[in-house]
Amino acid sequence: MFIIAGLGNPGEKYAHTRHNAGFDTVDKLADKYGIDISEEKFEALLGRGVIDGQKVILVKPLTYMNNSGQALRAVADYYKVDTESELIVIYDDISLEPGKLRVRPKGSAGGHNGIKSIIQHLGHQDFMRVRVGVGEKPKGYDLADYVLGHYSDEEKPVMDRSFLTAAEAAVFVMNEGVDKAMNKYN
Repeated sequence: MFIIAGLGNPGEKYAHTRHNAGFDTVDKLADKYGIDISEEKFEALLGRGVIDGQKVILVKPLTYMNNSGQALRAVADYYKVDTESELIVIYDDISLEPGKLRVRPKGSAGGHNGIKSIIQHLGHQDFMRVRVGVGEKPKGYDLADYVLGHYSDEEKPVMDRSFLTAAEAAVFVMNEGVDKAMNKYN
């Protein structure tokens, strides 16, 4: 069984903002594989299903970005998932151009508060990630305002394709392993 978690902030106010790239990607997975993500449990929205013969739990934490680890720890504990080999976290990355992806087997938080929270709650940083580029904040912008802002009209189609590709990359990680996924998507 795999947990594929997309990070973001709940509520209409934050829908389709840069910080919700993980939520948008998990929604693409849910649409493609007919998984309903509506069960509210462990301070998260969950959807159970099967992707390519593998049981999966799609997760969208409702704890807000900075406390994402709280929900993911509870889900991983309940389903007895090995967070080093059966957890894939999808999230936004301002150090990558819009539409670019980076797959990693582990790593530091790199300044991302959602990842910091996950590392804190899991007690390690050895979980797989799919980072979705949302672009660097322009000079003079506040970082919070930038990541909580919406995409430009030019960025929207690029990001929509990026969410589909990130969803595909998460499934590839699950089926083929993180090393092959890095070779294909990075």
